[in-house]
Amino acid sequence: MSGKRRISALVAALALVLAPLAGLGAGTAAWAADKPTATSIAMSTAKPTLKLSKTQAGTGGSITVSGTGWRSGALLMLLICGQSTPSRGVIGGTNSCANADGRAVTTDDKGAFSKKVPVAEPPVPCPCVVHVATVTGETAEADAVFQVAGHAVEPLPDETAGGRLSVLTDTRLDGSSGLLTWFGAPPQRRLVFTVGNVGTSPVKDPVFQVGASHGVFAPEWEEQQWRGTVEPGKKARIALPVELAAGAHGSYTVSLKYGGKVLAEQPWGVGRPWGVTLFWILLAVVVPAAVFRVGMAVVDHVRPRARVSGRHRGLRMPELRVRLLGPVPRRASTDSRPTAQQTEPSGHSAASPAGATSRTTSTLPWFSPDTDPGTAAAGQLSAPKENGSTTPTRKGHT
Repeated sequence: MSGKRRISALVAALALVLAPLAGLGAGTAAWAADKPTATSIAMSTAKPTLKLSKTQAGTGGSITVSGTGWRSGALLMLLICGQSTPSRGVIGGTNSCANADGRAVTTDDKGAFSKKVPVAEPPVPCPCVVHVATVTGETAEADAVFQVAGHAVEPLPDETAGGRLSVLTDTRLDGSSGLLTWFGAPPQRRLVFTVGNVGTSPVKDPVFQVGASHGVFAPEWEEQQWRGTVEPGKKARIALPVELAAGAHGSYTVSLKYGGKVLAEQPWGVGRPWGVTLFWILLAVVVPAAVFRVGMAVVDHVRPRARVSGRHRGLRMPELRVRLLGPVPRRASTDSRPTAQQTEPSGHSAASPAGATSRTTSTLPWFSPDTDPGTAAAGQLSAPKENGSTTPTRKGHT
């Protein structure tokens, strides 16, 4: 019995000793799994690179552009640009590129791509490059030297030494949409950012380029000059107006460029102008109703009218009286209804006073024919008479 207890105690002791070691091993395995590998770090910090199948080709030909080190699933734009070098970039922006012959490609899961691009002459002289840049998301770009055969070559403009501006803070859009924007007015905002002069000389009245792009389209740049001076080592807060076209809605990207370099990008979601939709709905309801009313008026005016005898088509007085007071009871006269005197024998009737006259009954609307005080049914107006003769009789005559 004591041996079994010793064995159970040893097992418990071993479990207590091995439990921390097991936890340490599990924690080490989890840390190793969560720890980024050298490959992932290299891919996240690697600079995008380009490789061309040819470094020179003529118009009408094509080259294959491949690249690595890009963000996975990124949409890229491939252009052939003039007046550009990899060290200085595209000086004139996308206005110096053959935009009509550009191509778009999406990177794979490893951040690589390969795309065939037609060779076209840029609108400005060479030196030329194949320019690849991201369309959406985090900004990334790369250039590779390329020569368009037969295209003019001119030296690049001298690089101005001195002050250089750099964006120090994130950009933001200030402002809000008003009632007019809800009915299709151009949306307006202010692009606010802070720049610092990292050069050796002051920068006076710098000229920025602000552009707004929708979807995969290139931004339309507009020059905005800021009045002021940024001394070396100093910073300044700048606000530039941004305006879209009337009725614009959807997802836009506002880009800021200075010295041929894109300094910052800011997304902008513009709501749909529902007031315009409401206007068209009301117009679709009101216009058919107005046309219907006009058509009915024309029909009433054109159709022939029925001829009516008399000057007026209104109600006559008897008809109006009947409608207001109801049907009039028929008058009871002495000619139409026999009285009690007329039903007596002729001898009695001859004895009636000669001057007796028949009374006419009155016709009032609130009396019915049976309750009219002038009728026989309602009773006589005079004192009641005896059934016998009213003349005095002589003594001895019956």
